[in-house]
Amino acid sequence: MGQEDLILHLTEVRKRLIIVLAWFLVMLCAGLYLSSDILLYLKTQPMIGEIKWNVFSFTDGLMIYMKCAFLFALLFTVPVMLYQLWAFVRPGLTEAESKSALPYIPVAFALFIIGVAFSYWVVFPMMVRFMMRMNQTIGAVETYGIDRYFGFLFQIVFPMAIAFELPVILLFLTKIGLLTPERLKMSRKYAYIALTITGSCISPPDMVSHLSVTVPLLLLFEISALASNWQWRAMRQGRLENS
Repeated sequence: MGQEDLILHLTEVRKRLIIVLAWFLVMLCAGLYLSSDILLYLKTQPMIGEIKWNVFSFTDGLMIYMKCAFLFALLFTVPVMLYQLWAFVRPGLTEAESKSALPYIPVAFALFIIGVAFSYWVVFPMMVRFMMRMNQTIGAVETYGIDRYFGFLFQIVFPMAIAFELPVILLFLTKIGLLTPERLKMSRKYAYIALTITGSCISPPDMVSHLSVTVPLLLLFEISALASNWQWRAMRQGRLENS
């Protein structure tokens, strides 16, 4: 790659980053406007009973308000970021590859939303109930700070949301030829170990809760592997027909 090509690539990267940043700032403003309504909605959800949010410093409420706005902006910036990534690599793809890669963007965003919903409605309540039982076992008085509450929530939600991107990642790697059925088969045991460790890190340390998180992750991997194998066979069949 010559110096001129490098400059063109860097200019293109700068353009894409500016677009993503500008959209993020717009969504951040929207998040600042909606944060109070979002937080009040979350507070009224009865999935884990009534938990009073306490503040232990003057800045706790403000910090949670800002974090909520930031995460709102991040969530709705994901599809724009994925599209800009696709637009950046599109000149190096064939017309068929470009068209086939575009649907990954809404699928990736949908899987991200599903991961957020699953972790918030299923995993987080299990974690909170388990921790509350442990506190009650030792006779502790439960007083929950809003900052710790949301910090705990975010530590659970976003790793799960990223884990739900596994199908898109495997399909994309298969599409560009970096992943084959043979390589996937060889890496299966390592993927199982990694997903099991991930499930144990974000689930309570009891068997039922651990399985309720780890099993969906393993099923997600197997579904991703089947889709990857199917795509690989379809790509080979297409090459044979074109040759």
